[in-house]
Amino acid sequence: MTPVLGEVWVYLSTTPLLGLTLTLLAYQAALWLYRRANHHPLLNPVMLAVVMLVLVLSVTDTPYGTYFDGAQFVHFLLGPATVALAIPLHAQWGRLRSMLVPLLATLVAGSLTAALTAVGIAALLGASRESMMSLAPKSVTTPIAMGVAERLGGLPSLTAVLVICTGILGAICARYVYGMLRIDDHAVRGFAIGIASHGIGTARAFQVSEQAGAFAALGMGLNGLLTAASLPWVLPWLERLIG
Repeated sequence: MTPVLGEVWVYLSTTPLLGLTLTLLAYQAALWLYRRANHHPLLNPVMLAVVMLVLVLSVTDTPYGTYFDGAQFVHFLLGPATVALAIPLHAQWGRLRSMLVPLLATLVAGSLTAALTAVGIAALLGASRESMMSLAPKSVTTPIAMGVAERLGGLPSLTAVLVICTGILGAICARYVYGMLRIDDHAVRGFAIGIASHGIGTARAFQVSEQAGAFAALGMGLNGLLTAASLPWVLPWLERLIG
């Protein structure tokens, strides 16, 4: 790092501007690469931005707490952004009512499958109980997943990492899975990725169409509610079955 850049970095590191500036620049750079690659799923902008931020913080030896002092402003906007997802969903109200029963069946099947298969596979591979409980809510948006993991006896910090990995993997692979299964309905695509890949999948769905994004937002929200309500009851039964 040159002396001039070093001075700039020292100045920024003492203000909340550091985390905010780094986050915005990393995401804009990742989004530029994503668009230049014609929206190739392997260049997911969230994944690229995370990698960039980790590299910068590691190279500059910047504590995460210092970074988050500024990044918390972006974090705060997650709440209003989530509430705002109701606007495109309202525009799809007619389609939603006509698909109510299939959507509810898909929600129950998808929510339970995501949690139980993860725990079951982890158990077969010899994972500890803490790891399994951390893995169970991986398909739920981060704030809910961390709360559920803590209640189940898991590690919230590990759950946060698993949630992000799940979202990125879903955003990357969804297009190929839908293509192989010949699923073209944007409402179906959106609802499925919302259940499986929460906010990151929902963001990817909005890039496809407003309808896909609206149904993804619905799937993400309903899956969060169902997972938070059902896992504390279902997982003890599964543990007895496995044990």
